[in-house]
Amino acid sequence: MRRIILFLVLPMLAFSQGRKYSNAFLEIGVDARAMALSNAVIASTNDVNATYWNPAGLANIRNSWQASAMHAEYFASIAQYDYAAYAQAIDEYSSGGLAFIRFGVDDILNTTDLIDQDGNVDYDRITRFSAADYALIGSYARRSKTVEGLNYGGSFKLVYRQIGEFASSIGFGFDAGIQYRKGAWMFGATLRDITTTFNAWTIHEDEFGDIFNLTPNELPTENLELTIPRLLLGAGRNFKLNDRYNLHAEASADLSFGGQQNVLLGSDFVNFNPNLGLELAYRNFIFLRAGAGNVKKLQNFDSSEYFSLQPNLGIGFAYKGIYLDYALTDIASASGTLYSNIFSLRFNFETFKRS
Repeated sequence: MRRIILFLVLPMLAFSQGRKYSNAFLEIGVDARAMALSNAVIASTNDVNATYWNPAGLANIRNSWQASAMHAEYFASIAQYDYAAYAQAIDEYSSGGLAFIRFGVDDILNTTDLIDQDGNVDYDRITRFSAADYALIGSYARRSKTVEGLNYGGSFKLVYRQIGEFASSIGFGFDAGIQYRKGAWMFGATLRDITTTFNAWTIHEDEFGDIFNLTPNELPTENLELTIPRLLLGAGRNFKLNDRYNLHAEASADLSFGGQQNVLLGSDFVNFNPNLGLELAYRNFIFLRAGAGNVKKLQNFDSSEYFSLQPNLGIGFAYKGIYLDYALTDIASASGTLYSNIFSLRFNFETFKRS
């Protein structure tokens, strides 16, 4: 029983060393609206949540401030995902934002000291710990004075990851984004982890105790993990159907590097994963949303290949600057469980003041 903690912690440490999956919690996404649209918001994001999706979108916040929050639970509520953000205009042409993300599993049993020095089982010696990832994102955006409809911005990410008292890491990285709007059309691009995001791990071997020497386990020898760059592209258009209804359609593409993945189009150099989102608005009060994406190339037992597609649905309400959004989605279809219910709340002070 004393070995339980090692079988739990050591795979987590080994998993964290992989380049391909480093800081994967930052790929989950934020905002129920964006998740309902299958993350196809790179070109259109224009509120406080642009801090995460595309910092250039913050430039659309003028003479006001906005706040946003989201809570989600995954894996039968074992994992908790929390997000909060704040953004405001700085001057006539620029805006800034700050976002905080936590993804963690709490109350994990630590049984390394379950048996005392005399060989007796003492359940009072059981303690609990958390395995959590944290990110603090600061963003700045500016509208171009010379090119109408052009916004650009950047973000600085500070990442802290902790596995109880056993190991911790700290790292940082940079993102950059751009948006261009022309009439009803909009285009956007976000380059994440421009210079490669670094995480330096510190493993506290003393915390494992004598039980580690009694089990056939090895601690990772490398303490540096790297998150390689990703390029997100998006294009969208607004359609005015009549005086009551408006339709927004957007497509995006996630281009990842560093080895072939099981996506729609994959190669050793670049992987292409598309997403599509549709949003129908009634008097800018009720919003119905649908999206499709996360295309995966999978294999049957007979080695034949097939593609899977993740659909998402959502609804939103807006009233006097208060936005409540809901999405029926999944954590990138990686959990193998049923779909998840996501709620998010956003407040726009400028709209609230006008009302």
